Amino acid sequence: MRKRKGLWQVEETIQRYKNAWLEVWEDRVIRPDDQVGSFATVKMKPGVSVLAMDEEGQIYLTGEFRYAVERESIEAVSGGIEADELSLSAARRELREELGIEAAEWTDLGSVDPFTAIIHSPARLFLARKLSFCEPECDDTEIIRVVKVKLSEAVRMVMESEITHGPSCVLILKTNHFLNSEKAGIPR
Repeated sequence: MRKRKGLWQVEETIQRYKNAWLEVWEDRVIRPDDQVGSFATVKMKPGVSVLAMDEEGQIYLTGEFRYAVERESIEAVSGGIEADELSLSAARRELREELGIEAAEWTDLGSVDPFTAIIHSPARLFLARKLSFCEPECDDTEIIRVVKVKLSEAVRMVMESEITHGPSCVLILKTNHFLNSEKAGIPR
């Protein structure tokens, strides 16, 4: 069955790999230049990223070894959205599990597509405030270090590539813009 994706004509779609987190698909296509070709797409489970901020303006990030990049990565709390789970519910769950933080105030700061060329991996971004603390409930494979810094320090870390996780970078910069607009009385 032929279908179109923009200027591309899809002749056939084959799933090449699947696990709980991602799927790899290969499309046999007629490219926009009318040449026969193939195009691979990686589809990842949609996710959330959460930036928790306390009353003193400190934010809570995670430091965790990431297998793919072979180093510790400093990130906002992030995780996958389970089937039939709302993004806000996933954000609340991930924040509680990873850092033992619950929040009374949530601001949805939109979404981000970290790498649009071949990866479909949307992430919803949230700012969490009015925090309370409990015991984290990390998975056995998660060894998470709490990184507590001022938002201005996190912005510096993004700008100097100390924080490189795409959704975290966007979330930190969006939060900074949102809070500056909030202080100035500029509506969202």
